[in-house]
Amino acid sequence: MGRRPKVATISKLEDRTTEEEASGAMRSVQAADMRLPADALRELWSPMHLERLARTYWRFVTRVTLGLVRVLYSESGRSVVLLGRPVKLLTFKAPEYELDGERGVVRWRIERGLLVARHGREGHGHLQIEVRRVAETATGEARVHIEVEVANFHPAIAHGLGRRVYNATQARIHVFVTNGFLRSLARLDLAESKVGRLAGAQDATPPDGPESKVGRLAGAQDTTPPDGPGPIRARASPPSR
Repeated sequence: MGRRPKVATISKLEDRTTEEEASGAMRSVQAADMRLPADALRELWSPMHLERLARTYWRFVTRVTLGLVRVLYSESGRSVVLLGRPVKLLTFKAPEYELDGERGVVRWRIERGLLVARHGREGHGHLQIEVRRVAETATGEARVHIEVEVANFHPAIAHGLGRRVYNATQARIHVFVTNGFLRSLARLDLAESKVGRLAGAQDATPPDGPESKVGRLAGAQDTTPPDGPGPIRARASPPSR
């Protein structure tokens, strides 16, 4: 089978990488704008597709590294491994999801791994993908802003070998992979989730518009305050194994 045709247009790729001097923590953001048919966006704006977007990121990482880097799923989280289970580059807690009519976020909190300095372990940093609706035109085109962020990350390479070595190796590879992922979204080819906990969740954009009350994420513990319908903040339930 051939590759899917491009449905969306990706533009305005950005790269912002900064270091907090006091702690040495890194923050790296790669961003892009996406233009696509408004009908396609409305169809995709759901908890299920947010979960599938998360899976698409990990699928891209495996593909671009020719299978050398893979993601293993467990009841407690995710492990990014090199070649096999013994070499864990990064481990994450189970993903957290936030979704309302204007913004969707999937976040993995970093636990540990070969690439993480000791003082930066146990949930101090995170990787997240954020999608934010920007505009919808009268001609039927929608625009969204997508950001992939690594925040409060303490790289073992920078701690042990210095910032210059980190910038020339791990940081450069991360930017290359993430920009490739953002460009790949033009095909809207979202992978099937390995877990599928949000597959039956209610669409986050009700028929009467994105300002309406947000539906709950199926399979996740809803922590939305009882006195208001604000954004859902939930942690996905672990897979049954």
